[in-house]
Amino acid sequence: MRIVSFGFQTWGRKTLQALIDSEHEVVLAVTHPASEQSYKAIWSDSVEELARAHGIPLHLTERADAETIDLVKRAEPDVIVVNSWYTWMPAELYNLPPHGTLNLHDSLLPAFTGFSPVLWALISGATETGLTVHRMDEGLDTGDILVQRSIPIGPNDTGTELVLRGMELIPAAINEALAALESGTAVWRPQNRAERTYFHKRAERDSRIDWTWSAVDLERFVRALSEPYPRAFTHYRGERVEVLSAHVSEARYGGTPGRVIVQEGGGAVVTGPDAMRGNNHGLVITRVRTPDGRERDGAEFFVRGGYLGDL
Repeated sequence: MRIVSFGFQTWGRKTLQALIDSEHEVVLAVTHPASEQSYKAIWSDSVEELARAHGIPLHLTERADAETIDLVKRAEPDVIVVNSWYTWMPAELYNLPPHGTLNLHDSLLPAFTGFSPVLWALISGATETGLTVHRMDEGLDTGDILVQRSIPIGPNDTGTELVLRGMELIPAAINEALAALESGTAVWRPQNRAERTYFHKRAERDSRIDWTWSAVDLERFVRALSEPYPRAFTHYRGERVEVLSAHVSEARYGGTPGRVIVQEGGGAVVTGPDAMRGNNHGLVITRVRTPDGRERDGAEFFVRGGYLGDL
């Protein structure tokens, strides 16, 4: 089949590579120009470089404008394949090929539609994540599902590890989906809109620790925001401090939420919600990074005690 690829960042590059390695023909690659903006600069392997290296016609654009639509029409694709495309695609474009447009989304739809789904899945306490290949329609990640592959979320997994593991699912999922289209055996499964969950784009504020969360939730939060993502942070004695590693305390503690009160298990214990009842575990912070870039031992850094969260 003739395929047009829309993609950006490492997800888009891995998808284009899988299409190149398949038995199908990539007749056009469309991607965004390189960007230094926030999350766009993370996982920034170049689709443009890969397309040029393989002599694939290339179109750089911020959005699917009239010129983009015209180029796709001229390419005469049997299907469009999309992964990590940041801007809206009109129905005129995604309905253009005979097989329509396949979008790859790194969650098990209809859960975790929207942005940064792997991070949100880990933060929220989901037990699994994965990859969905679905038909693009007028909604955001709402089209009928063709292929799904899942991976478990383990008790020590970081956001980075899960993202990388999810990327490994791309080649097999694409090949399965394209084979089904070509053979006419595709079985489409409508999404249950009542089960849909949507998560917004992450911003700096979304990495700030909320000490009203339980220690269990905060431990996952710290693991989710692993390098190269912006790290979880709080404020201590007027200084912004990134929390690099932490675990849930063995003992239960009481007092005021956000208070550094004692050392345990190689770190400093911070109390959480309902601390005045003394029934909850605390978060043991074992490693931090200060604004000067220095990494410090948690027990040593918080030896003076005090409160976290105050500017």
